[in-house]
Amino acid sequence: MISLAELQRRIDRGDLSADAAIAQSLEAIGAQDETIGAFVCHDPRARAAGAGPLRGIAVGIKDIIDTADFPTEMGSSIYRGWQPRADASVVEMLRRAGATIIGKTTTTAFASRDPTATLNPRNHGHTPGGSSSGSAAAVAAGMIPLALGTQTGGSVIRPASFCGVAAIKPSYRLLPTVGVKCYSWMLDTVGLFAAGVEDLAHGLSAMTNRPELLGDAAKTTPRIGLVMQEFAGAPEGSSGQALRIAVAAVERAGASVRTLAMPEIVAEAWRIHPVVQEFEAHQALAWEYRTHHDEIPPLMREKLDENVGIKPATYDEARAIANRARRALAKSFDDVDVLLTFSAPGAAPKGLASTGDARFNRLWTLMGVPCVNIPADVTDGGLPVGVQIIAGFGDDARALSAARFVEEALARR
Repeated sequence: MISLAELQRRIDRGDLSADAAIAQSLEAIGAQDETIGAFVCHDPRARAAGAGPLRGIAVGIKDIIDTADFPTEMGSSIYRGWQPRADASVVEMLRRAGATIIGKTTTTAFASRDPTATLNPRNHGHTPGGSSSGSAAAVAAGMIPLALGTQTGGSVIRPASFCGVAAIKPSYRLLPTVGVKCYSWMLDTVGLFAAGVEDLAHGLSAMTNRPELLGDAAKTTPRIGLVMQEFAGAPEGSSGQALRIAVAAVERAGASVRTLAMPEIVAEAWRIHPVVQEFEAHQALAWEYRTHHDEIPPLMREKLDENVGIKPATYDEARAIANRARRALAKSFDDVDVLLTFSAPGAAPKGLASTGDARFNRLWTLMGVPCVNIPADVTDGGLPVGVQIIAGFGDDARALSAARFVEEALARR
């Protein structure tokens, strides 16, 4: 994979020109994407910007995020050829930081359930996950050093785990969603994929102009709360093994680890996440559902049909539960710095019929807290499995710092 932070250092030293860095990504896309299928489209004539902390950094943009110089088709025939007039806010943030938007990456239709044709670079017979399929796969295959995705249930952390890359779902609205096709306005969160945690920190810091995100993890020994998410069901053996490996590694590195039981209201929030998601989806996609019902892909259409009758009162009750759960979760950080838990139920499922299950992600999306995936193990067949670090709302710097601690501890095992 391509390290964003290392590219920055080489460009700053003059060892590599910014245009040469972009040329490397274009060469890798040309060599690999015909097989992997991570991109919907890309610009083979892309050039580097002249200035900015992300000059020379090629970025892929999930194809539900508006771009003024590429179509935004949202993985759907309904929007085939649709050309926005303006960039989404997050794309403009990247451009201001000097990044080169090199192309659009594949997404499940409207960031929902129906799989793309994108292959997992680690094992072509398995899904790369979704809905940010192309973004995770493009980084994992070494085509680009940075990509944007979105998460409504588990669509950043889960594909990162399946493809063996680092990823962050930041705190709710740290990154704006203006110009991002909405599925659920209470849940949708823009996230980043990169080779390692340091790379995520450099990318997010440059986008947001927040230098505190670059904190030195090597000087921090976190207090870690282990959360097993029993309310979400049992993990597969591969995820259980990955979590055990991570716990042993951080304890050897000096971190304290204690098992935390989540309050019952937090488990209740996990149960009502689908109510919030699907009620809001019917509002956000009302025009598509009414005028293009038969063009909506089958898995998404089936889910929308099933949930057409959710009452406003049911939705209001779910929001109230979520608010109480957020307050209860905040208290869980009184005695620990971060939480450690599963990133996915297991390794990437075989075949492309499913993008996997978001049951170990959806609570944290509803809570709006920052989550970082760290690759922790590799199973038979070369399939990666990650673990995720979670910090309190707004504490993205701590989440990244602790994730780097975990990453470095795993590297020493």
